[in-house]
Amino acid sequence: MIIDAKDKALLALLSANSRESTAELARKMGISRTTVTSRIERLERMGVINGYTIRFSEDFAEGQIRAHVMIRSDPKQADGIFRALRQISTVRALHTVNGEYDMVAMVSTGSTRELDDTLDRIGHVPGVEKTVSSIVLTTRFER
Repeated sequence: MIIDAKDKALLALLSANSRESTAELARKMGISRTTVTSRIERLERMGVINGYTIRFSEDFAEGQIRAHVMIRSDPKQADGIFRALRQISTVRALHTVNGEYDMVAMVSTGSTRELDDTLDRIGHVPGVEKTVSSIVLTTRFER
C-alpha cells in the first residue's frame, strides 16, 4: 500500500471536512478535480478510506452523555464480545488495549438513563468480566 504526500494531504483535508467538494479540494491541493476524484477512488479501493462520517456540532454534542468504558474480558470470548457490542448502537467505537483492561468502548447516549441501560447491556455480554466507566465532561479538542 503506497501512500504519497499528496494522498496524505488529501486524507487530512477529508478528515477535516469529508463533504468538501472535489473542486475545493483540488484548489487547496493545487491539482485537478479529476486527479482528486481518481485519488479518492483509489484510496477507497485500497481500503484506506473505509467510509465517511459526521462530526456533531458542539451544541449537539453538549446534549450527549459520552463515556469511556474500560472492559476486562475473557480473551477466549473476544470475538463474541466484539459482535455483541457492535449491535449496541450507543457503543460508537471499540478499541482493544493493553494493560489491566482489554478493551475500551466509546459510548454516546442522550440521557443518563440510556447510559445506565447501555452499561448494563455491556456488563451482561458473555465474556465481559468487569467494566469501569468514566463520563467525558469536556472535550478540549478532537481531530
